[in-house]
Amino acid sequence: MPDHRQRVPAAARNRQPIREVLQRLLPAQARILEVASGSGEHAAYCADAMPGWQWQPSDAQEAALVSISAWRAHTELANLAAPIRLDTTDASTWPAGPFDAVVAINLVHIAPWRVTEALMARAAERLALGGVLYLYGPYRRNGGHTAPSNAAFDADLRRRDPRWGVRDLEAVADEARRYGLRLTETVEMPANNLSVVLRYPGSNDRLES
Repeated sequence: MPDHRQRVPAAARNRQPIREVLQRLLPAQARILEVASGSGEHAAYCADAMPGWQWQPSDAQEAALVSISAWRAHTELANLAAPIRLDTTDASTWPAGPFDAVVAINLVHIAPWRVTEALMARAAERLALGGVLYLYGPYRRNGGHTAPSNAAFDADLRRRDPRWGVRDLEAVADEARRYGLRLTETVEMPANNLSVVLRYPGSNDRLES
């Protein structure tokens, strides 16, 4: 039988650092929605490492859904759900939640800005109190790129699609704030990427705000 599992070299490099950040942020028992799961490698790796995480992968592309399903069949993990077709900008395709975390790895820069807007809005509706929206990827900070490689990557993205590009972290945080999500932490990651942690306030935070 053909093997439909896609393999992305970057995923093999960054999956452990991403999992380590998520382990620190989330309890051992957690419900997680991954938006734009791509090949499905992060979903399989994290679900295998953390049996108490109920991981729901998703994507809008058929090829990605096939790959995610193939990884799920290969791993036979009970806590890795079948992938769902999710268009970030279409609220009707989002599962109801609540989720302890919504995870989006390498999405914000390879999509129009309206995808980021929709991601913030829909995640805020579906996160449990104290839940986390976790973003991974390259970001500009204080109006500039953090490394020459990120500047070159940004230029390449914009050549491919002028609606794409490395985003300003401050703009992302401002957009998140519109929906009650607070930027609580950034973590330096491999290859000049960042983990961006946006938290939906807990009940005490909401009473104080």
